[in-house]
Amino acid sequence: MSLFDKFLPIQEARNELLKSGVNPFHVTVDKILSPTEAIINGRTTILVGTNNYLGLTFHPDAILAGQQALAQEGTGTTGSRMANGSFASHRDLEKAIAEFYGAPYAIVFSTGYQANLGVLSALAGAGDTILMDGDSHASIYDGCRLGGAEIIRFKHNDVADLEKRLRRLGERSHRTLIVVEGIYSMLGDRAPLAEIVEVKKKYGATLIVDEAHSLGILGQHGRGLAEETGVEQDVDCIVGTFSKSLGSTGGFGISSHPEFELIRYASRPYIFTASPCPSVVASTRATIRIIQTHPELRQQLWTNSQQLYEGLIKSGYTLGAEVGPIIAAMIPTRELALAMWQQLLENGIYVNLMIPPATPNGECLLRLSVSAAHTKKQIEKIISAFAELPHITQTHTNPAQVQPDAILN
Repeated sequence: MSLFDKFLPIQEARNELLKSGVNPFHVTVDKILSPTEAIINGRTTILVGTNNYLGLTFHPDAILAGQQALAQEGTGTTGSRMANGSFASHRDLEKAIAEFYGAPYAIVFSTGYQANLGVLSALAGAGDTILMDGDSHASIYDGCRLGGAEIIRFKHNDVADLEKRLRRLGERSHRTLIVVEGIYSMLGDRAPLAEIVEVKKKYGATLIVDEAHSLGILGQHGRGLAEETGVEQDVDCIVGTFSKSLGSTGGFGISSHPEFELIRYASRPYIFTASPCPSVVASTRATIRIIQTHPELRQQLWTNSQQLYEGLIKSGYTLGAEVGPIIAAMIPTRELALAMWQQLLENGIYVNLMIPPATPNGECLLRLSVSAAHTKKQIEKIISAFAELPHITQTHTNPAQVQPDAILN
């Protein structure tokens, strides 16, 4: 017996994958050309699996800000925020993200993953309860476990199931943290946030929303699902990442509760991790300003998403139920998904292959993330590449109707 024995099932699954001649989890980008193109395996490839929703990774303002910070403050902080790694620029970024959300308190973390670890583990500990959506991101699961609270999952986007479990908790509901996401990363569906808020208020619970995939996307100002649904004042805390719409790295938490500031003294992922490097901080501040002053980027993203969604529906694909920056094509078998992913890559289209156990309901998915930077011609090429894949297996079409007036808000 050995500690390494636990890896044998993983090794066997990896070997089976390699036998197919497809290795989708070790794709190397040889050269990045733009927010939407790269050289992969010596071939110019359209990137439609990068979460670069607003296409800001090459924005000249962000690049210039990063270059200036690199020259002025060096390559890294070499310490945590609690030691020597809290620079004035970190505070400036926290002020910028707080002002963006109209919240008095904000904490910046080195990654979005650590933001969930740090905030969740500090908010809910021994003696507390967490009610989390069953389709939550891995970082949410890990953050909940780290705090030591009792964890109860409710059915995905099922408000009735959430309320049933809150009711059973009785007085414990007042020490219960509800955790949901704005846009879920696999299928691109949204939480029924207005209904969840009503249940939260009814039972006196606390609500945290992870807006990682909805920041910059939803709402009049791009603040996410809470803004779009008009419930920002009823959400106790929002967490998110800079690595999607903001085209950078890092994460954050914001809140209107004065006690939130004390998380700095209770969060191990905050206390014991080196702070974000100055160039990343500067680039992120620049992209926050960009999404505040360029709402047309969101409008272009929705135009592109609608075009791609409609094109795939016409080609016979079963998709997630909502138009949005994440479009998931459901593939009936693992073998077919692998073959289709490989053919797309050979045709110059990079998408994400998602297979169980990482996916909801055991689905196999070809997951596309749309960018405002995609051109109409690129989207037409993506649709054409999907249309050329084997169609005999695509036996169902999606009944969801595209409603442009509802999404162009």
